[in-house]
Parts: sequence; structure tokens; C-alpha cells
Amino acid sequence: MMRAVLVQKFVEYRMSEPQDSPIAIAAGADGSIWFTIDHADAIGRLRDGRLERLPTTNRNVEPLGLAVAADGSAWYTDLAGRAIARVQAAPARSHGFALDTPIARPGRLTLAPDGAAWFAEPTGYGVTRLKDGVFTRHQIDSSRGGPYGIAATADGAIWATLQNGNQLLNLAADGTSRTIDLPRRGAVPTDVAVGSDGSVWFLQFRANRIGRFKDGQFWDVEAARENSGLSGIAVAPNDDVWFGMMRSASLGRLRDGRITAFALPRDNARPFSVAVDRDGNVWYADISGYVGMLPARYAGAR
Repeated sequence: MMRAVLVQKFVEYRMSEPQDSPIAIAAGADGSIWFTIDHADAIGRLRDGRLERLPTTNRNVEPLGLAVAADGSAWYTDLAGRAIARVQAAPARSHGFALDTPIARPGRLTLAPDGAAWFAEPTGYGVTRLKDGVFTRHQIDSSRGGPYGIAATADGAIWATLQNGNQLLNLAADGTSRTIDLPRRGAVPTDVAVGSDGSVWFLQFRANRIGRFKDGQFWDVEAARENSGLSGIAVAPNDDVWFGMMRSASLGRLRDGRITAFALPRDNARPFSVAVDRDGNVWYADISGYVGMLPARYAGAR
């Protein structure tokens, strides 16, 4: 069941450069919001209501992966530099760790509890760990892999989505792995997030559904009657599941099996990634040139 809610309480920040296109977004423990910018030689940070552009070593190309570390630095995928990069704000500095693969097109990125950066490699058919400057690649046996989304659990396990294989990948903390077939054929799983109760939430892009895997069981729900272009997923502190609906210019919320759509202020909005901060505010990177936020008091309303 889905219902629509008209909310006029969004806070939006327009990019200072007309060509800037925010792609990935992540919330830091200190309240800062980081975002990558396609085709820009900078990464963005929003702090205390002020936008900053921090220089990067390369011009960004499809910077899909982004995560904020406990020390306040940010890690992101650097396609142009064929690297995984770390950037800090004070003093502004970035450093890249070059990949050793001839073809690199990283997907999403996450940080594990031990500080290791994990990222999906659709072209390499694997997921890779970067820790202390050392890459450890975990190859997927099937050439149908194509990992895209990736998330870490509190105990150090890794979950990823395999778009081409229509599967979930689980890599346990001890290094053992398994692939799990989705029950819905041709669903095309993309972004993934893990809830506080261990639920693995994921988008089924072609099926236009939000899926959950927990205790060996699958469950899913239709996001909307029309294909809404699902992109980006995050779990809030209260376990609400949030996601972007690019074709509907909306944010979606899943709570107690029920979908609520929150229409964004502009009809041409395209929320590509979402994040929820420590206070429950819901943030989104809009590729049309905005970073926006739905305050927790409205996000949590029935």
C-alpha cells in the first residue's frame, strides 16, 4: 500500500556551479554532510548550513561510492584516477590509492567497523577491501556477478548486490562467502543497506520494489504502480527505510510494510542517493544540481 504526502518543509541547497551534479551523499558523525560531484574537481561538504567545495586530485567521473569515517574524513571512488581516495577538510587534502586492475569502474563504497573501505567492482566481478593501503580482492565465481551496492554490518560482515546475477552476496567476517538467489526473477538489485535488526534492505530496480532479507527469508513490497526509478537506500535510526524515486521526483519511506512518497519541491528533481544523519534528518543528492534535506520532525510524521 502506498500513499503520497505533500510536504513543503524541505531545505535545499543549490550548487554554486551550474554544471555541478551531486551523485553520492553520506552523513558524518559530527553532523557534516558529504557529497560527490560528477565532472567536478572537488567534493562537497555541508556543515552548519554552509556549502564547501574541497579540491580533489582528479575531475570526478561517476563517483558512485562515498562514506564518512569516524575521524571525519571521507572516502570515495575515483574513476578518473582509477583509485579509491580519501579526503579531509582541515587542512584540505586528498590522497588516492591506485587500483591495480587495467579496467576499473567502482560501484558503491562502504566503511566497515574496523575502518576498512569496501567497494563493489562491477567490471572486476568482485568486492574489494582497502585497509592500511592494501587491497584485498574477493572474486565472485560467477561471471554473472556485476556487483553494484555494498553495505557493512556491525559485526564486520559485507553484503552486496549482484545486478547481472540477480543475487545477494554475503561475505562473512571470517572470509567465507555465499550468493543468494532472489526469488523474483529479473529484479536487478542495486543499492543495499543493513538495518539495526540485521535486515538486509535492497532496491529491485527493474521490479520497482523494495526487498528485505532476514533470517533466511525474503519479503518485498511494490514502491509505486508506475516505475519510479529507484536509486539510493538508507535506514534511519528508527528503522524507517528511505530511498530515492528519480522518475517521481520524490523520496520514499517504508515503515511497517507501508510506502509513503514525499514529493520534492521541484518537478524535475532527481534524487540519486539518500542518507540519514544522526538526528534522523533525511538527505538526498539531486543530480539536477541540489543537495536537500527533509527534517526529522517531518520525516518521522505519520
